[in-house]
Amino acid sequence: MPIRSTRRFWLRTIVFGCGHAIASLTAVALAQTATANAQQSSESIRAVVAEHGHWNQYRGPRGNGSTDADLPLEFAEGSPQVLWKTPITGRAWSSPVVWEDRIWLTNAPEIQNAPGLSDFDAIPKTLPPALDPPLKFSVVCLDAKSGKVLKDFPILDVTHPQFTHLTNSYASSTPVVEAGRLYAHYGSHGTVCVDTDTDQVLWRRTDIYCHHWRGAGSSPIVHGDLLYVAFDGYDHQFMIALNKHNGETVWVRNRDVDFGTDDGDAKKAYSTATVVEVDGRLLVVSPFASATTAYDALTGETVWTVHHSGMNAAARPVVGNGLVYIASGDGRDTVVAIDPRVELPEGQERIRWQLGRSTPKRPSPMVIGDALFMLEDKGVLSWLDAKTGEAITNDRATGNYWASPLLARDRIYVFSQEGRVTVLQANESLKVLAINHLDEGMNASPAVVGNRLILRTFKHVYCIGN
Repeated sequence: MPIRSTRRFWLRTIVFGCGHAIASLTAVALAQTATANAQQSSESIRAVVAEHGHWNQYRGPRGNGSTDADLPLEFAEGSPQVLWKTPITGRAWSSPVVWEDRIWLTNAPEIQNAPGLSDFDAIPKTLPPALDPPLKFSVVCLDAKSGKVLKDFPILDVTHPQFTHLTNSYASSTPVVEAGRLYAHYGSHGTVCVDTDTDQVLWRRTDIYCHHWRGAGSSPIVHGDLLYVAFDGYDHQFMIALNKHNGETVWVRNRDVDFGTDDGDAKKAYSTATVVEVDGRLLVVSPFASATTAYDALTGETVWTVHHSGMNAAARPVVGNGLVYIASGDGRDTVVAIDPRVELPEGQERIRWQLGRSTPKRPSPMVIGDALFMLEDKGVLSWLDAKTGEAITNDRATGNYWASPLLARDRIYVFSQEGRVTVLQANESLKVLAINHLDEGMNASPAVVGNRLILRTFKHVYCIGN
C-alpha cells in the first residue's frame, strides 16, 4: 500500500496477471457466435444494486442514475415546486447522498489553488510550508423535509494540500452513506468514516497517496464489508479495497498496463467503479486512463483488462443487455461496450463496439432498455442502439454539462452549468418536454428523496417537488 512520508512517496505494488489465448474466426462465424450467446450472457450479467431505496451513493442505489420517482416536469426559481433552498458555503462538486430523511454533503473551503504548488509541479521534491491554520474539510447534513442545516462539522485538517485546478474542488468525490455510517473521500488528503449519529470519526486514512496533479475526483463505493476507491494520479495509479468497519487495507492492485507514455498527465483518471455480478462472481469494473480492468471484488485478482483509448476518465460504468458501457474520457473511440464475462467463447471479442463521435467526458451514460443515452459535455444528445452502437437520434441541449443525467420513469433530466434543467422524453425522439431555469448551475449530479429532486448548485441545495 502506498505510504506517505514528509520526504518521499512510494507505492508497494502487488500485481496479478491473467492471459487468454483467443483463436481467430471469420467475421461470419464471429457474428454467429455473438448472436447465439447474446441472450445467455445478458441473463448471467447484472449490476449489483442496493437492497434499500436510499440515494446513498454517486448515481443512486442502482448506480446508474435511474429512479421510479414521480418528479416535477416544470419548475423555476421561486416557483411553488421549489420546496426549499438552503445556502451552502464553500466550494465542492460532490453530489448529495441520502439516508432516510437526511441529506449529506462533503464540503471544502472556497479555494482554487493550494499555496506553494503550481499546475506543473508534478512531484514536488519537498513539501510546501505547512498552512496555519490548516484547510478544514467538512461534512454537512440537511433535514430532507425542511432543508434545515442539522450538522456542519470538520472531519479532516489538511496542512499540506495538493494543487487543485480552478475547474476542480477539494471535495469533488461523492461520499457513501449507510445506516449509522458516512464514508467521505478527499483523494490523497484522506478517507474518513464518520458515525452519523454522534459525529465521531470512527477511522481515518491519510497515508494512501498519489499525486492528483489537478485534484481528485473518483468517488468511493461500498459493497458488503468493503469500500473501493481508485487512485489514478500523475505518479501512481492503483485500485484499493478497505475494510469499511476499521479502514484497514484488504487489497491494493497497481494498474498493470503499459500506458505507452512517460507523461503522467496522460495516466490520470477520475472514474468511479461499479460492482457487476458475472456468472455468480462479483467483479469491480474500474475504468482508468487507456484501459478498464475487472477485479475480483473479494481478492483484487485481475480477471480481465480491456485496452482502449482515453485519459481523464470521469464517468461511472453502466450495465445492460449483457454488456458494460465505459466512457473513457479524452481520446478516440472513447465510449466502449465490453462483454464482462470471465471466460469468453472461442473467437469472441471482449470489445463489442467503440464510438468516438459526440461522446461524454464527464457525464455518465444511461442504459434505457435496448438503448444507450449519452450527454456530451457541450450538450450533444445521443440515442444509440445499445447492442451495436449505431446512432439513432442526435440532438443538442443548450449549455455545458458536467452533472450526469437522471432517468425518472419515462423522462430524462439534464442539468447544465448555467442553471438550465431540460426534461426530455426517454425514447428515440428525445422530445423536449420542458426547459426549466434556476439562478445557479451545477457540477454535482442530482439525488432523489421520495418524489423530490435534490440539486446541489454552486452555492445552494434545492429541493424540488410537486
